[in-house]
Amino acid sequence: MNLFPYDTETLVSALSKEEVLSHLNRVTREVNYLDPRTQVKGDILFNGLIGQKGFRISKVVDRADTFLPLILGKIETTPRGCILFINYRLFPGALFFIAFWSVILLAFTAFYCFMIPNFSYATICLGLCIINYVVAMYFFNRQVKASRKVFHQLINFQMKD
Repeated sequence: MNLFPYDTETLVSALSKEEVLSHLNRVTREVNYLDPRTQVKGDILFNGLIGQKGFRISKVVDRADTFLPLILGKIETTPRGCILFINYRLFPGALFFIAFWSVILLAFTAFYCFMIPNFSYATICLGLCIINYVVAMYFFNRQVKASRKVFHQLINFQMKD
């Protein structure tokens, strides 16, 4: 389990860069959440964008999930296939709220330690800060594991074709 909402991995594929991008493009859809027609699921596994040098995707989910990772990928061509550099990170909005509540709770901890000495309140605030962070990292790592599993199944399935 990582201590920060960030994870990386490197995958080597026998497929060419163009084949990997083509396969990813088949199961990825750019979604406009204001237009219900773009939200049809079907065979789509990921939401996001596929470019010439890489991709920016996230797993398709049925309900909102704050800790769903954003998968950023860069693909390098090699003589015998390609190398995928994958980064998993929290969406900026989720990262903002975790940081916001951590800073607020740490500020209250400092306030109750130094300004108005009340160590029981300081301990409660520090405990809540730690619990907030641990729960966030637990759910993020759990979602990374699920997203990684879907991505690996996709790559392995495509390599058999």
